[in-house]
Amino acid sequence: MPKLTSYSVYMLSNVHRSVFYVGVTSDLMRRIWQHKSGEGGKFTSSYKCHLLLYYEAYAHISRAIEREKNLKNWHREWKINLIKQENPEMKDLAADWYN
Repeated sequence: MPKLTSYSVYMLSNVHRSVFYVGVTSDLMRRIWQHKSGEGGKFTSSYKCHLLLYYEAYAHISRAIEREKNLKNWHREWKINLIKQENPEMKDLAADWYN
């Protein structure tokens, strides 16, 4: 489970792992629920990016936003390599958060 008193940078993907979305939030559980419910935004809804593959926690929003901007400029292969360091099977990390 994510730390509840921090800011998070996160990466979502679809079931085929063909599209990646990078976002930042102050409430990761709530934000992932919004994405899974189709309320996350146009891009994630259109491309069905509902699976949480990666996240990082930050104490300060400015650092989280800086990291989000940095990751958004990364090549696809770099993002996949980063995800696989923490989540080698690229499973949905939030699969059991809402049971």
